[in-house]
Amino acid sequence: MPSFHVHLINDPFGDPGVYLEFTYRREAILFDLGDLRLLHPRKILKASHIFVSHTHMDHFIGFDHLVRLSLGRNRHVQLFGPPGFIDHVRHKLMAYTWNLVEEYTNDFVLEVTEVTDRRTLATSIFSCRRAFAEEPQEREENFDGLLTRNRLFAVKTTCLDHRIPTLAFAMEELFRLSIMQNALHEMGLATGSWLNELKEHILKEAPPDTAIPVKWKEEVEKKEDRLPLGYLQERIVKRAAGRKVAYVTDCAYTEENRRKIIDLVEGADLLFIESAFLQEDAEKARERNHLTAAQAGEIAREAKVKRMILFHFSPKYKTRPEAFQKEAMKSFLR
Repeated sequence: MPSFHVHLINDPFGDPGVYLEFTYRREAILFDLGDLRLLHPRKILKASHIFVSHTHMDHFIGFDHLVRLSLGRNRHVQLFGPPGFIDHVRHKLMAYTWNLVEEYTNDFVLEVTEVTDRRTLATSIFSCRRAFAEEPQEREENFDGLLTRNRLFAVKTTCLDHRIPTLAFAMEELFRLSIMQNALHEMGLATGSWLNELKEHILKEAPPDTAIPVKWKEEVEKKEDRLPLGYLQERIVKRAAGRKVAYVTDCAYTEENRRKIIDLVEGADLLFIESAFLQEDAEKARERNHLTAAQAGEIAREAKVKRMILFHFSPKYKTRPEAFQKEAMKSFLR
């Protein structure tokens, strides 16, 4: 079983955005907040970390939808964005009247972090129960590109030029847990949701003697209903290297941007990369500060990524969507 599933939220001509959902945790990541209507509300409500490249409308219009779904729920969501991002979030929130929120039982909290013009991190808290009044936090001065890290994953960023600053992101699992099916079979244990609970306890670094409910195969004589976490981890769980997913959108094809992107996404298992234009319109792409499909393929090749997915196609190519993949692969396989 893969440790996460990841996909574009909309088709390549729609608003940019990627949804990454962990398979054995009720947790997800969003890259950009464009049109979210194709995502089921329960999926959006799993998102604990949201990474916004910049606040052009097609990358940020979904913020209001996110807030609307989250009101009245106990949620703590971390948002990350480029210079000026905290101001943009504050103005979005202040566009509404919040005189009734003190009656809410639950609290929805936004922890908003921006990469400032000085390449430091600034963070502010916006709590629903406080009518989303801003609470600035201490700045992080020694920012090296690492936005966040927990027991499951780390996300790094770099700032690109799109005539305005825009962020690209790379998420890397720290490790991946898999079940050794042969060992499971030899022990007489059955597959099932209990294995997700086992993985969850390992991720939480629960004590080895933690009792885990197990499920035996029907033909196996009934044994203990629970087994120690350490015993199961040693016999049926394999810890492997994690996967890397990168997200790059809205940037000019300049030497500096190329270098930054390649450094960030190098070796990625999967790269989501914009290609707004075909190479026949390279001059227009340059004027609009976007990549062509050929340029996207070239970057992916130089970064030695395993697979790329193109998105953010200009609507002028509505009748030729297959041309993007063909052009990008020609550069990628050169």
